[in-house]
Amino acid sequence: MSTSPGVGGAGGTAVRIGALVPLTPPGWVEAGRQLLAGLELGVRDVNDAGGVGGRPLELVVRDTAADPQRAAAAVEELARLDVAAVAGEYHSVVARAAAARADALGLPFLCSSAVLDALTGQPTEWVARIAPAQSHGWRVYADFLLGAGHRRIAVAAQPSVYWASGTGILRDHLAAHGGGVVELDVDALGTAALCDALAAHGATALLLLAGHPEPAASVVRAVRRDPRLAGVLIGAPAGQPEFAGWATLLGGDGAGIPFLRYLPERLTPLGVRVEAALRERPARAPSFVAFEGYDTIAVLADVLRAHGTDRARVAASWAGVETEGTRGRIRFSRAPGIGVRQWVWPPVQVVDRDPADPGRFRVLHTG
Repeated sequence: MSTSPGVGGAGGTAVRIGALVPLTPPGWVEAGRQLLAGLELGVRDVNDAGGVGGRPLELVVRDTAADPQRAAAAVEELARLDVAAVAGEYHSVVARAAAARADALGLPFLCSSAVLDALTGQPTEWVARIAPAQSHGWRVYADFLLGAGHRRIAVAAQPSVYWASGTGILRDHLAAHGGGVVELDVDALGTAALCDALAAHGATALLLLAGHPEPAASVVRAVRRDPRLAGVLIGAPAGQPEFAGWATLLGGDGAGIPFLRYLPERLTPLGVRVEAALRERPARAPSFVAFEGYDTIAVLADVLRAHGTDRARVAASWAGVETEGTRGRIRFSRAPGIGVRQWVWPPVQVVDRDPADPGRFRVLHTG
């Protein structure tokens, strides 16, 4: 068991919160560490302020390793460990498995970072989400592509519910504006044949709907080195270039690749303070995923202070949440076609790494 014990001014029996994070491969480890850093800082701040009714918060951390079955088993274990709620998870398919199990067990789950619209198979009161739904964020990305003059889009895709959902969102939105999408199966084609197909299709943008670091990094290198594709924009709506590991792996080749991140033009005063504290923890700039983790704990702390630790009361409180987060005021509501309580909406940006300085981000579009 991995736990993050309560510290600071709170005393008494701890209030436990389960935390689901990918901390080992094939999970996206860098994203998991960012998410955990935000969750842990949130717990520290709550406890320094006196905890929840004088009781400290304590994280009970479970590594999902991007495995849906492992996540579902972790939710069952956490339910037996008497956690008041479960928080976290980055990978959408993993979060979907966790949400289904939490719903079946009657365990509140506040999802931090996963965006798949169909987080649950049916509407539920047990699950709420901080991150925006994929249909919202990816439509913003499609608007960016259209605004930049891109209507012939190719996607380098791997088989996945998440990638298939993203492709469908892009196809529908682009078709409504005279655009189109062609799918290239990166696993079946390999990078050389993918470049041939991309050149033959005449697409002006190629989107990486594939895993990180591979095959996404190999596709980037192949396209960058193919003179036929010199004018093709490479994009990564799922956010692969957000993390420092991307820049380390690809250097200049990884710059100029627009991706989605969920940050405002200006952080709230709380966000400014949290950003400074996060910079001290992982020894590198925090990503939006760390802010999602912190906001998750801020919401749960408010709910637990107001309604106690009874699971049914926690779940029933989602509709009344009004918490000042790092990126704005968080309220949950029902969005059409989404079965969980949802923050409608966190801020959305399309950003890339500056080719002149890959350590610097440029905001290209907001939605």
